[in-house]
Amino acid sequence: MKRFFDILLSIFLLLFLSWLIVLLLLIATFDTGNGLFLQKRIGQYGLPFTIFKIRTLNLYNNRISTLGQLLRRYKLDELPQLLNILLGEMSFVGPRPDLPGYYDALQGEARNILELKPGLFSIAALKYIDEASLLRNQKHPLKYNDEIIFPDKVKMNLEYYYNRSFIGDIKILFKCVKSIFISRI
Repeated sequence: MKRFFDILLSIFLLLFLSWLIVLLLLIATFDTGNGLFLQKRIGQYGLPFTIFKIRTLNLYNNRISTLGQLLRRYKLDELPQLLNILLGEMSFVGPRPDLPGYYDALQGEARNILELKPGLFSIAALKYIDEASLLRNQKHPLKYNDEIIFPDKVKMNLEYYYNRSFIGDIKILFKCVKSIFISRI
């Protein structure tokens, strides 16, 4: 049921939003030097996959562009991940895919998270919707992420693992979309 939903919704959104994705990729190309950003992330079963995003950092000075700030605020830089969902590498709801060295390094019960497909939306992503500014305000952002944020995300993702359901996924999906577009306007 979940995979069928992922396929149908991703096809619909890709068809409906393809013009916007192409436009944002073109603008981002002029704004950042390369519109598409590809990065290795850890997926289901701890296997790496390539995530698709719209580039928000300038290639030449590694700073977030003006457009990039807007795209990140409304999570529009994540739109190309609809293709990751269609390809079966991601789902609409599940733990956000992380860089190598985090989920693939989990031990014990926490490794159960790796049985899940990574998601575009999650309860942890909702809680840390403005994670970048939270980290920016820390004296030691990497340490804060590794000791506070990441363990909290693992806890929330484990809770999702044990309590997941299709109806629960729909609720998470709507909460995240509402948070991104309605409460940030």
